[in-house]
Amino acid sequence: MNVGTSLSDRIRAGHRPARRTPRPRAERRQNQQGFTLIEIMVVVFILGLLITLVAPRILGRTDEARQTKAAADIKAVQQALALYKLDNGFFPTTEQGLEALVLPPTSAPLPRRWNPEGYLEKVPADPWDQAYIFESDGSRYVVISLGADGAEGGTGPAADINSRDLG
Repeated sequence: MNVGTSLSDRIRAGHRPARRTPRPRAERRQNQQGFTLIEIMVVVFILGLLITLVAPRILGRTDEARQTKAAADIKAVQQALALYKLDNGFFPTTEQGLEALVLPPTSAPLPRRWNPEGYLEKVPADPWDQAYIFESDGSRYVVISLGADGAEGGTGPAADINSRDLG
């Protein structure tokens, strides 16, 4: 047959293009790649080992995160107290409490120029869902979180966080 013959001429002459014969299943499986049971077990073992090493570090940091949050809350309250004093010449008293940063106090000494927008959106609770302790005589103050145990003193996660220690 001539090389220049077209496909339709070859078909008319009884020559059909060769069909691809399917490969046997065994041959197809050899070309497919997968993981062996041993490889999967090694990966599972390595993941388990990583989880045992990393998880305690991540999970053990919740106490540290709460202490950091309490310190950040106290610093925000300190900034609000500084603005309150700038406007009024004194800090709220213990009786007025931190609520004086959210709503105008109704007990003496009454602020002269209380900011109508307030100084805080709301009085925060510490990360252990306890109220911050606020003590003030009008000229000095202290804001305290009693820590994880909710009692004075303590060490580690139970340690008190005091505005005077934060600077």
